Amino acid sequence: MARAILIMQALNNENRRAERRRIAVLRRTLREHNSMLDLSDNEFRGHYRLTKALFLQLCDELSPYLPRANRRTAISVECKVAATLSLYATGSCQKPVGMNYIHGLSQAGVSKSVREVTNALNHPDILSRYIHFPGTVQGRQAVINGFSNKFGFPGCVGCIDCTHVALVRPSEDEGRFFNEKEYFSRNVQIICDSDLNILNVDATFGGDAHDELIWLNSDANWHLQDLHRQGENVWFLGDSAYPLRPWLLTPIINAEPDSPEENYTTAHTTVRNTVERCIGAMKARWRCLLAHHVLHYDHHMVAKIINACSVLHNICNMHHLPVPKLPNAEVQKDINRQIPVQGVLDDDEFDDGSGVDVYERRQLERGRLQRERVIRELWDRRGI
Repeated sequence: MARAILIMQALNNENRRAERRRIAVLRRTLREHNSMLDLSDNEFRGHYRLTKALFLQLCDELSPYLPRANRRTAISVECKVAATLSLYATGSCQKPVGMNYIHGLSQAGVSKSVREVTNALNHPDILSRYIHFPGTVQGRQAVINGFSNKFGFPGCVGCIDCTHVALVRPSEDEGRFFNEKEYFSRNVQIICDSDLNILNVDATFGGDAHDELIWLNSDANWHLQDLHRQGENVWFLGDSAYPLRPWLLTPIINAEPDSPEENYTTAHTTVRNTVERCIGAMKARWRCLLAHHVLHYDHHMVAKIINACSVLHNICNMHHLPVPKLPNAEVQKDINRQIPVQGVLDDDEFDDGSGVDVYERRQLERGRLQRERVIRELWDRRGI
């Protein structure tokens, strides 16, 4: 009797293995006979945000950084990249992406594909190829010219802001990720040029961190200070959450009507809105980043997904691909989940010197002088 039971269990196990093999082969056949490349051009862009030619180019670029397939039923590079782009673009969870008749993947297959492709997009070779602050005077001058030609604003080498991307409750350090709107997130610093290209992304901080803290600890801050020490008079534009410095100019709150200060602040706001449009365009393309689309990954992988979407956003921009229309209701949901400016940093708060060292007071004063020069330049150029 016992022997018969063992034989039946062995047969059942073999049947289950055979069924799994059959399903794997069927999925492979489904993928081969329902190629995403058979979609119309518009359908393809709707699913994956890229043109077919650009998609194939991306597959070739990422292929050296993906694990090598070693089984007959292994998932192709194209299918891995397509499933990942689909998840990024829609914000859908893994199961619907895998069940899509084009992909023919199990949930585990989608999960594996997303991790592998996300890691490939985070390879230093890929990141540095598509996201970099100009490393030469000529490169920075090109960024300055972009802002000057579009807006008439001098000296700007980038606009800076932060945005929250939601994630599931982390298994460690959850306090770092719990933000003021009472959900878990990463607070992501974005710096862009006048064409909405991302020059720098910092996704290393949790939602508990304020924008100012991220900036003060960022490589971009130290790099701009180095440029100033070398005599290069350039700056970022940031909102009133940031501290005024010679290398980061902020608006003037409650400026007198029709004054040079109001003229400057109006211009500053118009130019700085570039980074808000950049973030909006990236989230319209890659809707997994919308704050009401919670990413079901650990916080380390969420940071990598943010970097990957930043790379893909720049690729889309480089090839002048249109930004998909994001419904107003979706835009408003994301706005409602963002954290308001965390207290205006009044220029006069340091005047008594309390709690602030000599260096900080000196940098604030230098920031005021730098801003005054820009205020006068913009005022003098009116009507020219």
